[in-house]
Amino acid sequence: MEDAQNTPGNGPAAPGNQPVSPTPAQAGPGAVSPPPGPGPKPGPAVPALQPDVPPNLSGAAAAGTSGAASGEEPGGRTSIAEQAVAKVAAIAARAVPGVHALGTGAGRTLGAVRDAVAGSDSSATAGVNVEVGETEAAVDITLVADYGIPLTALADSVRSAVYAAVEDLVGLNVVEVNVSVADVHIPEALDPRTAKRQPAAGQD
Repeated sequence: MEDAQNTPGNGPAAPGNQPVSPTPAQAGPGAVSPPPGPGPKPGPAVPALQPDVPPNLSGAAAAGTSGAASGEEPGGRTSIAEQAVAKVAAIAARAVPGVHALGTGAGRTLGAVRDAVAGSDSSATAGVNVEVGETEAAVDITLVADYGIPLTALADSVRSAVYAAVEDLVGLNVVEVNVSVADVHIPEALDPRTAKRQPAAGQD
């Protein structure tokens, strides 16, 4: 029986006739690393997002560099004259049931004469005085009430109407509305002076 020749790399067969996987060579100065095996291929490089500008706002930020930023109100200053506020308050007060007129009798007469001479419309704001600031307003109302109307309730109704009209239509914050009832209008049927002028029944 011939002796088996010991050839380098050839050894006795492994038990079970299974091939023995070669031992990987240790890395050395002249060692060559094996080629990489099959695996996932690297995808295209993804550009990094800028941390300061969100992706959905990058276009808006670039467009807003030359103009006003998005969401800002346009600049400017609004000035509202006292005459405008007084007219709004006067119309609201006259619309309240039970208000016969605004102002006193003498004031209305003087206003009518002034309007006829100067051609103004000061009678539209008779009995109304206002103080207007940048964001606030104060209103004083002088009125003549109809007879039979509770005066305190009438003053409260006028105050509420003026508050709502000035704040909604003018846009100012009303700090106070002072209501002064200067007189009560009595109908002719209840006026004792008219009754004295009428002849008694059955007399010519």
